[in-house]
Amino acid sequence: MRIFMAILGIIMAICGISCVCTPVMTFLEAGYFLVILLLVYGIATIIRSVAEKNYGLPFLFGILSVILGVVIMVVPGLKLMTDGMLIYIMAAWFLVQGIVEIFVSFKLKKLQEGKGWIWTLIFGIIGVLVGIYSFVHPLLLAFTFGILVGAYFIESGINMIVMALTAPKAEK
Repeated sequence: MRIFMAILGIIMAICGISCVCTPVMTFLEAGYFLVILLLVYGIATIIRSVAEKNYGLPFLFGILSVILGVVIMVVPGLKLMTDGMLIYIMAAWFLVQGIVEIFVSFKLKKLQEGKGWIWTLIFGIIGVLVGIYSFVHPLLLAFTFGILVGAYFIESGINMIVMALTAPKAEK
């Protein structure tokens, strides 16, 4: 599981670098990025939660992410509407994901030895701040969308790598 999380984190960080390097193209294709992000994150979170037998808030958020990704992909016309509302959807995503990461960091603090949980807390706070900023300045988010999404992919990828490297080994 730790190797899977590390590999997924590396892939997310590479995708983030691509988004930062091509911000206009990222905005134009953002609906597809959103569906991919929701599906990959949701599936990874569900797998991690089932493996750890932790069916709390992250598990629920993973299920909701998969459902939303599938609905956006399948329902005709919803993709077009999603592109128009994407700025607010991403602002809400940043905010909620940041809050979840903050809760996870406090759970990790209890489970882990060391300071790895601090990175999850820092990245959660960054996610909350980006979400609030995006709601307050939606037009600015439209211009910086590719860079913010890319930065968030990089941050989430690094966070997954750190969590994989600092997670306690499963007892057999």
